Amino acid sequence: MLKKILVSLLAAVILAVVGLGLLFRKEIQTLIAVKKVDDYGFYEMNFKADYGFDKFLETGVNNDQELVEYVSKQLLKGIPLAIDIPDLGCSTFNAINEKGDPIFGRNFDLGFSPSVLVRTAPETGYKSISMVNLEFLGYGENALDKISDRLFSLAAPYIPLDGVNEKGVAMGILLLHDAPTNQQTEKVDITSTTAIRLVLDKAANVDEAIELLKKYDMHDSAGVAYHYQITDASGKTVIVEYINNKMTILTPEDKYFGATNFYLTPGKKFNQGKGQDRYKKIMTTLKDKKGQLELADSMNLLKAVSTNKQEEDDATQWSGVYNNKKQTLDVAIGRQYNKIHHFSVE
Repeated sequence: MLKKILVSLLAAVILAVVGLGLLFRKEIQTLIAVKKVDDYGFYEMNFKADYGFDKFLETGVNNDQELVEYVSKQLLKGIPLAIDIPDLGCSTFNAINEKGDPIFGRNFDLGFSPSVLVRTAPETGYKSISMVNLEFLGYGENALDKISDRLFSLAAPYIPLDGVNEKGVAMGILLLHDAPTNQQTEKVDITSTTAIRLVLDKAANVDEAIELLKKYDMHDSAGVAYHYQITDASGKTVIVEYINNKMTILTPEDKYFGATNFYLTPGKKFNQGKGQDRYKKIMTTLKDKKGQLELADSMNLLKAVSTNKQEEDDATQWSGVYNNKKQTLDVAIGRQYNKIHHFSVE
């Protein structure tokens, strides 16, 4: 009798393990395949599981806690998760390279934190690569070195900070020191990072990106405001801001534009924020170069407007140059501008 009970218990355990394996099959494949790219704390993830973004868009979320709850249920099968978005500073610009390809430059500024490049290929959306800061998920040094520590990184598709999709649409987020946008209409709700996921998954050009954003109510994360630069394979670019909960679309006087951490929309909020010195350097360089920058020029410009103030939690964690036409990313991690990592959507 004891032997039969033990055999029955063992069989139940095996079935439970097999069941969990099948339930998490794609997730497990994703976590096992994570690669460390740079010892600074930079990884690459090929996301194989269904992250349920179409389902997310049916109801949306209107705050960070609801996002955490959705991601926990959808990707972690109910395992508790925390997402914490700290104060951050950034710079962006668009230009044309020596071959005439539209490019998008981007600095992400924060205190030391690991990061991961995430590849996604949704069945009902466009393939993309995007950059994610792992501190948002509570990771520190040696973040994803061990498979056993990688579980919470499954939330990465929901917190991209910049990226490009297979159609050549690129987008980056920049912080504004202001009260968060909190639109309240009958539209489905989205948050700051899920707005980037929306554009990367669903937009084929800048115009489509704008129309998509207009269909949703924006709710900024972490108790602050943000604006966004969006570019596409045609060379078109816009900056999207929300002034008193109303979207404004800014287009460049020439074909190039830049943004840092202050409002650019004319009116009462114009120039509110910081980063005017970085913005001036970006726009002066673009004007002097007539909007044409080789990869080395782009990296030099990103280096010139980067920050290295670790004690102030304000150091550039990555500097990336996206090629909209080729859908690629050249990125320097932790201000290591002599070591460029290259990635492609394909």
